[in-house]
Amino acid sequence: MADTTVTTPEGREAALPHPVAAETGPGPLRRLRTPRRPRFWFEILLIAVSYWTYSLVRNAVPEQKAEALRNADWIWKAEHHLGIAVEVSVNHAVNSVTWLIVGMNYYYATLHFVVTLGVLVWLYRRHPGRYAATRLVLFATTAVALVGYYLYPLAPPRLMNGGDFIDTVMVHQTWGSMASGDLKHMSNQYAAMPSMHIGWSLWCGLTIFALATIPWVRVLGLLYPALTLVVIVATANHFWLDAVGGMLCLAFGFAVATLWYGRQPYALPQRVPARARGTGRPLLPTRV
Repeated sequence: MADTTVTTPEGREAALPHPVAAETGPGPLRRLRTPRRPRFWFEILLIAVSYWTYSLVRNAVPEQKAEALRNADWIWKAEHHLGIAVEVSVNHAVNSVTWLIVGMNYYYATLHFVVTLGVLVWLYRRHPGRYAATRLVLFATTAVALVGYYLYPLAPPRLMNGGDFIDTVMVHQTWGSMASGDLKHMSNQYAAMPSMHIGWSLWCGLTIFALATIPWVRVLGLLYPALTLVVIVATANHFWLDAVGGMLCLAFGFAVATLWYGRQPYALPQRVPARARGTGRPLLPTRV
């Protein structure tokens, strides 16, 4: 199997093996499964259209309130049976510290998008050879989550009947939440399973941990999904088991990307050679 070589900033040549998927299958399929340099405007358009579609489909799922509340009761009983039903205690404890719970409300409403987009930009700039495969993980994770929202409507803890949970957004009148005020009519309130706050934050954390070179940045990558888990529970937006659902969706996303590209996304070449205009053939190695 032939290798592609590139010259590193230090002047050393490193071999970049082609993915297994790139050497099998018919021509058009082989090209689709071969890592290539992402195109900026195409990626911007793809992400915008994908998020618009995700929001449209998620909010188009019928809000089956009665079933969602029954499912929430079942989840709550299951957690009691497993001995992990401590969400009320966490919710009340954090809510007693005003500055902390307000900060968590803003964290929940904003970082979910900001950090995810930031990691995508970082991948685009620093790891173009891995960008498409890692982006596919995120897209496949989100797609299977939509199936979960349709098949298993679930009320968040804050909307349970008699659950003694505090809706921290309503109590503290936090700006920017799709769960309060007029904005709540624009978002499906009964799509808590799986938690994409966990699915996306764990995708960010694993990507940073796997690909970053600075030790403290890698540690921050792991802390981000851990803190997100605390936030979604403290704000009464999710149960622990919703987080498990998000993790399973992410595992599905990694499986899809690995099968498509023939290897785990983080194991693909960091950079890929430029292609000659109109030929689809790699150019000679260039400095990176």
